[in-house]
Amino acid sequence: MSDATKDAHRTGDGTRAVRAGLPEPVKHEPTLPGPVFAAHFHLPGEVTGPYSYGRDDNPTWTLLERAIGELEAPGRDDAETLVFASGMAAISSVLFSQLRAGDAVVLPSDGYQVLPLVRAQLEAYGIEVRTAPTAGDAQLEVLDGARLLWIESPSNPGLDVCDIRRLVEAAHARGALVAVDNTLATPLGQRPLELGADFSVASGTKQLTGHGDVLLGYVTGRDAEAMAAVRRWRKIVGAISGPMEAWLAHRSIATLQLRIDRQNATALTVAEALHQRPEVTGLRYPGLPDDPAHKIAVQQMRRYGCVVSFTLPTRARAERFLEALHLVEDATSFGGVRSTAERRGRWGGDPVPEGFIRLSVGAEDPEDLVADVLRALDESAQ
Repeated sequence: MSDATKDAHRTGDGTRAVRAGLPEPVKHEPTLPGPVFAAHFHLPGEVTGPYSYGRDDNPTWTLLERAIGELEAPGRDDAETLVFASGMAAISSVLFSQLRAGDAVVLPSDGYQVLPLVRAQLEAYGIEVRTAPTAGDAQLEVLDGARLLWIESPSNPGLDVCDIRRLVEAAHARGALVAVDNTLATPLGQRPLELGADFSVASGTKQLTGHGDVLLGYVTGRDAEAMAAVRRWRKIVGAISGPMEAWLAHRSIATLQLRIDRQNATALTVAEALHQRPEVTGLRYPGLPDDPAHKIAVQQMRRYGCVVSFTLPTRARAERFLEALHLVEDATSFGGVRSTAERRGRWGGDPVPEGFIRLSVGAEDPEDLVADVLRALDESAQ
């Protein structure tokens, strides 16, 4: 084992996050170089070296990809990370680079609400799409003959969890690849490659960058041939991150452990407070000891995320609740330092009740946030 590999296993999450992807120190140079804005590079003679054209590679991406790889797969020399313009660009790159007409793919029926659009496009290309819910490892029942299994755990927005190790073993035994959407967990909450998955895919727009100012996605994989296909897809469709977004993302990763630990702890506090409210039903947070997902989550997750979901009696009650909040912004997305919440049914793509709320817990003081949520519940009842 190399010294770098030993160090990767010794360092904690905070140490790894603040140092992830940094270049070797050079006297008088910045610790984290600024973004490289370049559509092309000096390239006399034969095409050699890492940088030739801005759609293929960029030094700012290289540092960010190295940083994410050190978080998703610490100590692994066989893992590669590629960054994309958005989470959906990353998701699409895996699906459309690994599947061909006649293949079958298994998707979660309760996953991200854009997946139905993805399903329609896959089917238009002659790919069979099977679906099953996340809870109870239900995807096991439809794995036979599939080329790829797509896992979203915890699921968004329902927060169900499946046994990733069990599903990976079953999929691999049937000759299928496995991709895990790790957006909600982040690499500090869960490392899919260590659980056996072939790909860890995520929207860096969410908690990884955490400030609501960057659109970004990434794929980390451990098979060189499969990742070469993902890279080729990125080149073909041009789904590349801008250098400024990549630099902002890398800068933000330094505070990832600080943000996550604060947000996760507060999310549990908020969930415990909501647990006491009679008008709240369907409360979900994997960190709650009595949550249906907790038993599996505790076996494969190190942190449980910043999202709490629950249902209020009616759509009108949910809308009054959101209007009454002072510290929580009514907005989509999740994982930011400022708390957000929304009535998820307004988008129409999630099979959730009209009063379903997805609450993303930010970095506010826990006492202030709990007081705001409980006050809004009281006011919305009137």
